[in-house]
Amino acid sequence: MKQKWKPGNMIYPLPAVMVSCGDLERTNIITIAWTGTICTNPPMTYVSIRPSRYSYNIIKETGYFVINLTTKQLVKATDYCGVKSGAQRDKFKDTALTPNYENETLCPMINESPVNIECKVKEIHELGSHHMFIADIINVYVDENYIDEKGKFHLNQTDLIAYSHGAYLTLGKEIGTFGYSIKNKKKSKKTNKK
Repeated sequence: MKQKWKPGNMIYPLPAVMVSCGDLERTNIITIAWTGTICTNPPMTYVSIRPSRYSYNIIKETGYFVINLTTKQLVKATDYCGVKSGAQRDKFKDTALTPNYENETLCPMINESPVNIECKVKEIHELGSHHMFIADIINVYVDENYIDEKGKFHLNQTDLIAYSHGAYLTLGKEIGTFGYSIKNKKKSKKTNKK
């Protein structure tokens, strides 16, 4: 038996990312769960932010933001940046995170994050409680500590976290890889033919 609830956002788990914004003079970090992939080619993403948030106007004025993936080690900073306002606090200082400006836009990246996705705002859609910033991904920066000698980046070794219904979660162990369900069927068919 299913219980009917009112319409709401129940698509979980979600990424828990820290979005950094600003420039050399003014910076902020906001924790976002409303983000994701829009398009592969050209690479595009989005973040949805309430207009009342301090980061909203910074991103609207500069036209840039960075999506910083979060890890188990960054969970406390991730939560802090979601509950404190940058209007009264310097979140980089409060969390001891390091701003990194080694990018094209001089929009701060979080150095401790394993992946920094540098974005340029393309459109803003005023949807209701949140406005969606649709953006082109102009660069991706990855932590070299997770690149092996063959040049492969091991993202799943970074201890990424997700957000689900009010809780931060580690991602757990791998239970399959892309396409594994078909690969098993192909092997079975080949075996049966012999």
